[in-house]
Amino acid sequence: MKKFFLTFVAMAMFTLASQSAFAQFEKGDKLLNVGIGLGTYGYGGIGLGGSFEVGVHDAISVGVLGGYSGRSYVGYNWSVVTVGARGSYHFNELLNMADERFDLYAGLGLAYRGVNYGGFYGGYGNGVSLLAHVGGRYYMKPNLGLFAELGSGFSTLHAGVAFKF
Repeated sequence: MKKFFLTFVAMAMFTLASQSAFAQFEKGDKLLNVGIGLGTYGYGGIGLGGSFEVGVHDAISVGVLGGYSGRSYVGYNWSVVTVGARGSYHFNELLNMADERFDLYAGLGLAYRGVNYGGFYGGYGNGVSLLAHVGGRYYMKPNLGLFAELGSGFSTLHAGVAFKF
């Protein structure tokens, strides 16, 4: 037990000492979010989705998004597929944030939403939508973290794992 405790303390100290290796968002970063969405389009429920963005400026990233959700409701099945493009502004430099483990952002997007309701495609909610999102990432390691977004395009709240390449 004593060896386990000493190993744990040594690992914690190494982790704290290595936090200087973090870097805030910058041009050239590739960001991948993968997670679940709560309050998805239509009748609610849980969906799966993600986004991939590339930094084109030290405060701006652009990329793609996608999501899927489905549910049975009163004897009918429905599913929604959302695909589109998005851009984000990263506020870290503007807010003069000293902690490089955080990445706060907001942005806009344009997406196509296809709805399959009761086995039939068409009409109900299909089309192009203007999207808005606000979110944040917390990096536990320089390239691995957690994210949460409001208004991500296919759900009200989207949260999961974030990767930086």
